[in-house]
Amino acid sequence: MNPLLSRLQPYPFARLRELFAGVTPNPAYRHISLGIGEPKHPTPAFIKQALAAALETPGHDLAGYPPTAGTRELRTACTGWVQRRYGIALDPQTQVLPVNGSREALFAFAQAVIDPTRPAVVVCPNPFYQIYEGAALLSGAQPYYVPSDPARNFAIDWDSVPEATWAKTQLLFVCSPGNPTGAVMPLDEWRKLFALQDKHGFVIASDECYSEIYFRAEPPLGGLEAAAQLGRTDFKQLVAFTSLSKRSNVPGMRSGFVAGDAGLLQQFLLYRTYHGSAMSPIVQAASAAAWSDEAHVVDNREQYRRKFAQVTPLLEPVLDVRLPDAGFYLWAGVRGSDTAFARALLAQYNVVVLPGSFLGREAHGANPGAGRVRMALVADTAECLEAAQRIVQFVQDTRDQSPQ
Repeated sequence: MNPLLSRLQPYPFARLRELFAGVTPNPAYRHISLGIGEPKHPTPAFIKQALAAALETPGHDLAGYPPTAGTRELRTACTGWVQRRYGIALDPQTQVLPVNGSREALFAFAQAVIDPTRPAVVVCPNPFYQIYEGAALLSGAQPYYVPSDPARNFAIDWDSVPEATWAKTQLLFVCSPGNPTGAVMPLDEWRKLFALQDKHGFVIASDECYSEIYFRAEPPLGGLEAAAQLGRTDFKQLVAFTSLSKRSNVPGMRSGFVAGDAGLLQQFLLYRTYHGSAMSPIVQAASAAAWSDEAHVVDNREQYRRKFAQVTPLLEPVLDVRLPDAGFYLWAGVRGSDTAFARALLAQYNVVVLPGSFLGREAHGANPGAGRVRMALVADTAECLEAAQRIVQFVQDTRDQSPQ
């Protein structure tokens, strides 16, 4: 077996099952889970219809192997969306590549980018989406965890990274809007990263799968958009990752795309050709339909806005929490241990939240996820409100029982 597999840590949800072993949830309450970031809003009917119709469309059936580079129809739909969303014109032939969801692509990208013949560091935020760490470790690189700062809306403290670490960095994972914090990177932060990139030559992988769920007037700034605003129109050493899962409520389709540096995408396509990563032609056809429609995205975003507007004020008096910039998580500070909080909440009120320490790593003397929990507000509003009300009662009960 590959010895690098031994470096992988248990995935957060495996740790959650272990944490809850032996816990008997209060049967007086129905089970509600805010633990997993899996969209629960209904899949738009037109996407289902596009899937069905593709089965009867010549050239989209299952009788042939699909092209790894994707169909012209899908690539054009992807670049059309980038043009409408960010005002950027991309070449559908060379600057965009369909992928089987951003998770698969983020992992595979690290394997294609990292040069194992020299010391390699992969820099990522802390806390973070766990695929970044696994991708780094299995590529033979060493992860470097950069903490977020609650005092600055959970901005990543890039200035804390030593110059010697940047010098060995081959890949930087950026997540904006962030998971789990929901923070969006402003242009000045991108300017700083691009300056570091120019000096040290690393690749930037910009994970933007939450870009279409936001609560401010202006949509989140994307990596390619930031580069274009700063005159970096060749997108050198920059690739953005996006997905239909959250935007269109189709996580089961496993569909997204990467876009940016044509040279990097040419090499990534070579890797994917050998890896066998072609997307089903049926999914490609439905994906083209999804990227070409914006009405369902606006409706989906409004559902989240209404939900967060009702749930967040309920929790603010009892937890350290506020409306995020974007995404569908609340990143809430709790008193004491986040794991003890999650375990007791399940036992007493049958609600699941994810301990923040499971999403972070002990680095530089601290785990920046400790003392926080992530709540995924993915179910309908009524269920999320019920969960929030139980959490409020749980916190009040806990305070009433604490010694004065």
